[in-house]
Amino acid sequence: MTPAARLAAAIEVFASIESERRPAADALKSWGLTHRYAGSGDRAAIAGLVYDALRRRASSGFIMQADSPRAILLGMLKRERGLDTEAIGRLADGSKYAPENLSDDERERLDKDNIESAPPYVAGDYPQWLDPYFERAFGDGRAEEGAALASRAPLDLRVNALKAEVSAVAAALADLNPQPVRWSPWGLRLRLSADAKSPAIHAEPAFIKGMVEIQDEASQLAAMFSGARPGEQVVDLCAGAGGKTLALAAMMQNKGQIFATDDDKRRLAPIHDRLKRSGARNVQVRSPKSVGGEIDDLSGRMDLVLIDAPCTGTGAWRRNPDAKWRMRPGALEQRQKEQAEVLDRAVALLKPEGRIAYVTCSVLEEENGAQVRAFLGRNPSFAIETPGAVTQLLGEHALVFSKAVRLSGEGILMTPRLTGTDGFFVSLLRRGS
Repeated sequence: MTPAARLAAAIEVFASIESERRPAADALKSWGLTHRYAGSGDRAAIAGLVYDALRRRASSGFIMQADSPRAILLGMLKRERGLDTEAIGRLADGSKYAPENLSDDERERLDKDNIESAPPYVAGDYPQWLDPYFERAFGDGRAEEGAALASRAPLDLRVNALKAEVSAVAAALADLNPQPVRWSPWGLRLRLSADAKSPAIHAEPAFIKGMVEIQDEASQLAAMFSGARPGEQVVDLCAGAGGKTLALAAMMQNKGQIFATDDDKRRLAPIHDRLKRSGARNVQVRSPKSVGGEIDDLSGRMDLVLIDAPCTGTGAWRRNPDAKWRMRPGALEQRQKEQAEVLDRAVALLKPEGRIAYVTCSVLEEENGAQVRAFLGRNPSFAIETPGAVTQLLGEHALVFSKAVRLSGEGILMTPRLTGTDGFFVSLLRRGS
């Protein structure tokens, strides 16, 4: 397919997403099934255009003064891809399989690219109803934070310290040109171009042998900041597919015990193969029949409970730009309720002076600092570990990280703008003796 034909296809897919209110991945899959002549490179390029349009949906529509799929795709080429009007015109030239010619009005709007007068939620490319929440979280910097959350994410890998060193994995993946991440001692990063196919990491010998896992740098740091130590008794209360469980096992050098559990057995399904591959031997997987049903025997015994809490996922918008436009206010209220419940469940599991590591992939204050303050109000025997002390786990990088990150009385907030990672919040809460 020509670049112009790929653009026309992306407009078609985007129209399907809008009119049928379906997830982008589903719309792209359906398009591919009905257009089998498109090769894998074509499909990757079309997906890149669609996801970039979702990233810059608000600002692209604003500069084009229209919210049609065509307007948003054309505006995105200016806003995200940095093409000038003439280059865009060569793609939309009305030739066979290409979009129709640019109109005079479209050319004028692309030339102006007038984003300076846009309100913060437009410049930041997030839903208007979230603007009060972003203002509470970031104040006058909310547009910049939103724009960073709309950027394209790299592919981060965590080297499994139970099986390999970072240098060895970097050498094994040399054809992919991995680079060290900025903060995590376990991390490697692959930067992908807009039209690139995702590398087949799962087919790499280093992955098959359990030397490396896909995990964003902020998620790696969240596991590190839990402070899990060899020999401790730990519960990963919302373990899901086990990403942080595996990181904890490596931190603990296979010593002590980790109990990985989740209320939804389906989310736990991938953890078993991942554990075998990783060489982690200190993990028990518990699948509760009901809330707390199969972990009651752990009450009062745990040194650490890790809560990778259910949340709105606003911090992961770089990886799932579709999600921000499908999010509704009721989802935030529901997640807050679930977060409070899981925090309260953790209390009974802890021994005196035990710790809760509360983690979200959200940037919203309502799910982060406010949730921690509410928990302390219900549980006055707990105290917050000083965020500055937690960051000391980064060693030589601690000072620079502390200056880059947003530290509050309740915890640590990482964002793409501040730390070049996904948006993650971490708070460490210690029970009294």
